[in-house]
This record gives sequence, C-alpha cells and structure tokens, in this order.
Amino acid sequence: MQLRLGSIVEALGGELCGNPERPIAGLAPLESAGDTQLSFLANPRLAQQLAASRAACVIVAPAMREAALARGDCIVTGEPYLYFARLTQFWKKQLGRAAAPGIHPSAVIDPQAMVDPTAAIGPLCVVERGARIGADTVLKARVSVGEGCVIGERCILHPGAVIGADGFGFAPDGTGAWEKIEQLGAVRIGNDVEVGANTCIDRGALQDTVIEDGVKLDNLIQVGHNVRIGRHTAIAGCAGIAGSANIGAYCTIGGAAMILGHLTLADHVNISAGSFVARSIPAPGLYTGIFPIDDNAAWEKNAATLKQLHKLRERVKALEKKTDS
Repeated sequence: MQLRLGSIVEALGGELCGNPERPIAGLAPLESAGDTQLSFLANPRLAQQLAASRAACVIVAPAMREAALARGDCIVTGEPYLYFARLTQFWKKQLGRAAAPGIHPSAVIDPQAMVDPTAAIGPLCVVERGARIGADTVLKARVSVGEGCVIGERCILHPGAVIGADGFGFAPDGTGAWEKIEQLGAVRIGNDVEVGANTCIDRGALQDTVIEDGVKLDNLIQVGHNVRIGRHTAIAGCAGIAGSANIGAYCTIGGAAMILGHLTLADHVNISAGSFVARSIPAPGLYTGIFPIDDNAAWEKNAATLKQLHKLRERVKALEKKTDS
C-alpha cells in the first residue's frame, strides 16, 4: 500500500514542508526508516539521529523545523508523538485491518447476553449470561466476559483477557480450612477502554469492580475485586492491584508495581515501575518505592543496616531528650 504524503496531512493536519506527491509505503523508526517510509522525532535527545535518517519524511515539533528541513521533507506539529499515534490508526484503517462486526462461529454467547450488532467477538470467546457488550467493541480471541459484566463502547479486549472471574475471598473456618465468600458483584467497564492480553479483572464481592472511561491496561495485570480505576489512567504490564483499592483519574502506574488493598490514590498520581505502594497517596505527583539494586554483598549490608534504623532512631530521640534537659 502507498499513500500520498499530502493525503496524510489532509486527513490529520499539521504543516507539510515538502512534496505532497511523495509516495509513502510504510511507517518506521527514525534510525531504520527507508526512503519511502514516514517516521517521527518526539524526543529532542534523539535529534542526532535526524540528520542521518533516510526517511522520506519526518514528523517534528516546531523547534526542530530547521533541522528537519536540512535533511528533507517534514510535517511540523505541536505534538509529534500524538500525531504519530493518530497516523498509525489512519494507516491501519487504510489497510482494512479493522475487526469486522459479528460473532465468530467458535464463540459461545449465552442467549441472555446482549452483544451490540456493531461489536466484533473473536474466536473462542465466551460471553456469559446477562453480560453486555457495547457498540464497536472488539473482543479478540479467547476473551471471557463473566455473568452480568458490562463492557462499554469502543473498547478493545486483547486475547486471553478475563473479565469477571471470582475475586479472591475466603474466610477461615477455625479448623485451618477456608470457606468461600461468593462474589456477588460484577465488573463494569466504561467506554474507550483497552485491556491487554491475559489481564484479569475480578468481579466484586458485593459491589461492582469499576473501570472508568478511557482506562488503558497493559498485559498480565491483576485487578482485584471491588477495585475502582479512574478515567484515563494507564497501567503497565505485570502490575498487581489488591482488592478495594481506589485509583484516581489520569494516573500512571509503572510495570510490576504492587498496590495494596483498601488504599486510595489521588488523581494525577504517577507510580514508578516496580514500586510497592503500602499507603494511600492523597496528593498528585511522582512516587517511587524501590530499594536500589546493588551487588549482593553491598545489598545485604544495607539491608542489615536498614533493620537497625528503628533502634538508632530511639537512641537519637533519647540523646535529644537528654540534651534538652
């Protein structure tokens, strides 16, 4: 497939500095793009790659206009990365790869489930009784949507996602065994949500687990029962969120972060990858909870010292009290 460079700008906007008739045959990273491919520069620290790039055209910010023109054609826009994101959507539509509405013959849809006619249900999906799938939503292969769960409009659920499995609820019976707590809630997912492959969102124990509009979840994330995730929050792969945590809107949570249950994160909280969140966070900001990696011998010494901090604190307090008296 080839598109005119001018047709891309006509569809997406931006200022074209160059030949509108130039054919574009693909999209590629700056360092590997060929002379029929379109690329972008979003990070000014990679500007040294711009001059050497063989790309037919590069999407750049206004500050990089002159440097881009020195090497060839460019599209100037205020947000190159956002422009590139929209370009990938435009390109995929031209390729005709969007999922076609309909239900794959191998999918199992309960007669009491409701699937919008414009939704696309992929191979081996299961949609249980009372579940509802909204307009233009896509369930890729092997997605399971449990009883009574609701998926909004324009959502994408990637292969193996499980929506509405039982939450982890058990009560000790006094003999060392466990008694199951039936999970009587469901999962409610808003509009424009994306759920990654093999991510699991548990149904609520009594009330529903809620994923608000625009949330983006990566692969292999565990969302416990009765969690609430605010609108447009993005969570990277392998994160774990324990039951009844309340995560605000417009948050970002890095990969492999762990969030304990019954905590509240304010809107616009950003959690670094690998962090362990053991308390509520009431104010926006960037938070990190990682013990730095080191060679093992040094790490063991530092860990041993850390265990002595409480005793050291008490000694300092006693000395301060003695000095004050």
